[in-house]
Amino acid sequence: MTEYAKILIKKYFEENTMISADIKSFNNFIDVELQRIIEENKTIEPTIIPSNVEEYKIVLDKISITKPEITEADGSKRVIYPVEARLRKLSYSAPVFIEISSHINGVQREAFRTQIGHIPIMLKSKYCHLNGLSKDELIEKGEDPNDPGGYFIINGTEKALVKIEDLAANKFLVTKSSGAKNTHEGKIFSERGSYKIPHLIEKQKDEIINLSFTRVKKIPIIAVIKALGIVKDEEIMRLIALEESSEVFINLYEFVDIKTADDAVDYIAKKIGITQTKEIRMERTREILDKYLLPHIGLEEQFRNAKAQNLCKMIKKYLLVANGSLPEDDKDHYMNKRLKMSGDLLADLVRANLKILIGDMLYNFQRIVKRGKFPNLKVIIRDKLLTQRIYSSMATGSWVGGRKGISQRMERLNYLQVQSTLQRVISPLSASQENFEARTLHPTHLGRLCPAETPEGTNIGLRKNLALLSSITQEVDEEAVLRGLKGLGLEIAKQ
Repeated sequence: MTEYAKILIKKYFEENTMISADIKSFNNFIDVELQRIIEENKTIEPTIIPSNVEEYKIVLDKISITKPEITEADGSKRVIYPVEARLRKLSYSAPVFIEISSHINGVQREAFRTQIGHIPIMLKSKYCHLNGLSKDELIEKGEDPNDPGGYFIINGTEKALVKIEDLAANKFLVTKSSGAKNTHEGKIFSERGSYKIPHLIEKQKDEIINLSFTRVKKIPIIAVIKALGIVKDEEIMRLIALEESSEVFINLYEFVDIKTADDAVDYIAKKIGITQTKEIRMERTREILDKYLLPHIGLEEQFRNAKAQNLCKMIKKYLLVANGSLPEDDKDHYMNKRLKMSGDLLADLVRANLKILIGDMLYNFQRIVKRGKFPNLKVIIRDKLLTQRIYSSMATGSWVGGRKGISQRMERLNYLQVQSTLQRVISPLSASQENFEARTLHPTHLGRLCPAETPEGTNIGLRKNLALLSSITQEVDEEAVLRGLKGLGLEIAKQ
């Protein structure tokens, strides 16, 4: 290695730590994601309300977090540092506060700021007491100045969250089908907040292209496009825009009798087995299309046209791949993968447990109403519930979605083992199945994943480690990118 290379690598590690991406991810979770989760669950409406009230709403507003502190047995609160948490078998966590208000008949009544639980704080992150301390100050606080941070302390045990490698959400991939019926299948995992809905596009032997998602199984995709508001065959042809369109003609000809969006909605309702009266049937089907069909585009009625246009693009790509004009997508290419980091994993955990907390609040509220009393908001919030559930997941490693082994104990046999634990990447694929292609080294791993560090045995190739010089970029706001491109002269084509 040349002297220049040594100097550059030394300089790189002076300015960047191996876990800086994880710390950024955690900071983003606290600064941005927490408030976004609250916005998703902003308004809570109990089903049982006092008899003299027409409308009752509980509104969750601004969420805030302080630095880690501890409440002693006598009720006094004070700052806690990681070394004390380790020695006294405590959790290094910070209290979370939320502004909450009740609205009776549209008028705000009580509004206050209350604690809804504790969230574990990542060492060396923005909200940790060690952030920004010099070497001497770290030694004074009982810390190793070379310790990288990037882990949590739960009940005195150091826990690191491993990164999860998963297929990119909201990306349409066409691959060879494993089934005997059709040659190719197109898949997209549409993700928005707590929704993660798989969509499958496949072609039957009679050339009809079907779409499946949630309860909707094998519905002709042309019927779905028409139900979303694009009913003219000519317009569907123009949006798909294929030079060789015979397969599209076959699909359009099959559903030429569907002239309006209402006809298409009714056709889908009957196909999925909704048997109520026509009005209820139509309403329920439209609700399914708005909420569960490509939720990442939007959940409201105004996004139906955009969803239909996206389905037309998917048909085009699917047919081009199926006919051999385009290559199949490679699931193992790192362009089609995303890493879920500490911030994303904690966001999933808080999102799921906040829903349980809200359910508990509603239960307590309605129980008091049934007794004939008017509940006080402060009484119905159990702040220990959220804390205990988060601590439990962090301590056991059992995560939402049935995933296991997400939180792992930090092994400190030597310094390299610490680095290895913090750089670990695991695949959600089962270790008991073959999955040869997923286990092999892919050319796109170069510079991103270590080609040598993977265990022998059943986990080979499924448990990987980041390369020493790899850096992980955060999620990019699409609208900001579009604004930047428009500023550089990008013009949006008129439909």
